[in-house]
Amino acid sequence: MNELTWRVLTGIAMIAVALGAAFAGGYAFAVLVAAVAAMMFVEWTRIVRGWGFHWVVAGFFYALIPALAMLWIRERADHSLILLLWVFIVTWSTDIGAYFAGRAIGGAKLAPSISPNKTWAGLIGGMATAALLGGLWAANTGLPRMLLMLAPLFAVGAQTGDLFESGLKRRAGVKDSGTWLPGHGGALDRLDGLVVVAFLTALFAIWMRP
Repeated sequence: MNELTWRVLTGIAMIAVALGAAFAGGYAFAVLVAAVAAMMFVEWTRIVRGWGFHWVVAGFFYALIPALAMLWIRERADHSLILLLWVFIVTWSTDIGAYFAGRAIGGAKLAPSISPNKTWAGLIGGMATAALLGGLWAANTGLPRMLLMLAPLFAVGAQTGDLFESGLKRRAGVKDSGTWLPGHGGALDRLDGLVVVAFLTALFAIWMRP
């Protein structure tokens, strides 16, 4: 199978696992989040090996904070499950929109010194897809209307997280953070956008609480 086929099949499997654990909640979701955070931390330590202990500490919090944000959203936030699904929708639609817009349109590079394949068209495509799908989900599920405006902004956050991780890999001289996920690389490669969106959404939900 070619890379795109592996990418699609692995993506479907990851979505199914994430959604199953999200709907189950409780220990099932907590175990999944803990396992993924551990994978992220292991990959981080491999990338930054030899950079100094402070980079290891930074990686610990890089994996821990979004994990806590996800758990808080699922168990404590208002509209908990619906809001968690919004996080997934915004993150996934950003990735998908950016991937296909970037390939179809191409054009000027977004940050060629960090990630040569990313384009401004991809960024705008990701923002538009997140705004459309995230906005539709928020508008039809009773979530705060402000999330309609935040969806494209959080999409920018997701792309920023992607660029940050790309910068780490470029400095380390590696293509992927790991090989766990055929067609996708490692956990950091797939979750760099979710790190930012989950954190920002948790902050928003805490701010919105009475």
